[in-house]
Amino acid sequence: MSWSPQQYLQFEDERTRPARDLLNALPEFNPRSAMDLGCGPGNSTALLAGRYPEARINGLDSSPEMIAAARVRLPQARFEVSAIESWTDPDPYDLILANAVLHWVPNHKELLPALVSKLSRPGVLAIQMPDNLAEPAHRLMREIAQAGPWAAKLSSAAAERTELLTVDEYERRLRPHCSHIEIWRTTYYHRMARGAADIVEWFKGSGLRPYLAPLNPEERASYLERYTAALGQIYPHDAEGGVRLPFPRLFIAVIRS
Repeated sequence: MSWSPQQYLQFEDERTRPARDLLNALPEFNPRSAMDLGCGPGNSTALLAGRYPEARINGLDSSPEMIAAARVRLPQARFEVSAIESWTDPDPYDLILANAVLHWVPNHKELLPALVSKLSRPGVLAIQMPDNLAEPAHRLMREIAQAGPWAAKLSSAAAERTELLTVDEYERRLRPHCSHIEIWRTTYYHRMARGAADIVEWFKGSGLRPYLAPLNPEERASYLERYTAALGQIYPHDAEGGVRLPFPRLFIAVIRS
C-alpha cells in the first residue's frame, strides 16, 4: 500500500505545524545546507526553503509517490527516493530535519548517533516524532486487528511502528556525540470537524497504513467500519459534530559544535 500525498495532505496545516514549531525553537543560524529526511510531499521542505532561502535544500523519502509530489512543489530542491537506513550521502549537512518519520525507522539507539555524525561542525539535528502509541486511537487499531477475522494477516502490523525510547535513554545515547540537547513533549489538540470520520481519514494517511495494507477491499471496509464505530465511543462529538484529537509529539534538538 503506497503512501498517498493526497491523503496525507488532507490535514496539511495540522501536520506541518509541529515542523514549524520545531524550526522556530532552533537557535538562530544560517545553514549552508539542509536535509529533510522523510520529506513526504514537501510540506516540511517548503518550511526549510522559506526559513533558509540561501541554503542548499535536499529531501529524502522512501515513497516515490511522495517524492514526485515534493518535486512538483519545490522544483528548486533536490529530492531522492531512499530509505533513511540506506542514506549514504557522504557530504555533511549543517541542518538535518527529521519531521514525523523516525517512528517508522528501527534501532534508535544506533540511528540517532549516526545521524549526528552526518552533521557539520557546527550543525543541528532537529527531530519531531509522534508519541501516541498509548492514545486510544492507536490502542483501538491494535485491538480491532487482534479481534477480527483478519487477526493472522495483521499479527505483525503493530510492529511496523518503532516504540520510542525514554527521554533519559535519548539523552544517554546522544550526549557523547553533541554539545547540547533539548528534548520536550507537546500535545496538540487537532480539530476534527467531522468527528470520528475525520480521525479515520487522518490515520489512513499514516498510522492505519500497516493495518490496511494486508487486507483485501472487503476486509478493509469492514475493519474501518469497526474502527470508526469504536472511535465514536471514545471521542464523543461536540454540539457541532466535531472532536479534538489529542496528539502527543516528542521533539529533540541536537547541536554538534
